[in-house]
Amino acid sequence: MIRTALLTVSDRTASGEREDRSVQGVRELLATGPFVEVDYLVVPSEQAMIRSKLRLLADGEGVDLVLTTGGIGLGLRDRTPEATLDVLERHLPGLAERMRAAGGEHDPAAWLSRAVAGVRKTTLLLNLPGDPEGAVRALGSVIDVLPLALEVIGSESASLGRPPRP
Repeated sequence: MIRTALLTVSDRTASGEREDRSVQGVRELLATGPFVEVDYLVVPSEQAMIRSKLRLLADGEGVDLVLTTGGIGLGLRDRTPEATLDVLERHLPGLAERMRAAGGEHDPAAWLSRAVAGVRKTTLLLNLPGDPEGAVRALGSVIDVLPLALEVIGSESASLGRPPRP
């Protein structure tokens, strides 16, 4: 099982003004694979708070994957990528590129996404859009490679599941 934490970044959801609709679709998609939700948090769009929660989730034991929703656009308060970059030890730009490409096929605004992906210790962190359809589309575009990525992250001598070269 892949222990997964969900972190929603939204001022209006954190204040109780709006229901968290993006996480519902993400949960449905995760239910189709080896993922089990172990934590769910909602925070306002405050970079220091986002950073703190990401560190808490990644540095503790029991979380393999952290998915954030929201805060990856061009708005002045969209600070999720900056907070994520603050805590990452290694970047995985291919995942964010694949999500943007999948989103861009349906919505040109997806190309404006500033989502990032990477690793802190042995935890994979991935930014998803706050829009419910965008979040599901983005996660759906990479969900097939997440188990392999986590297998490799957890191994000291992995070669992306391929046999070693002679």
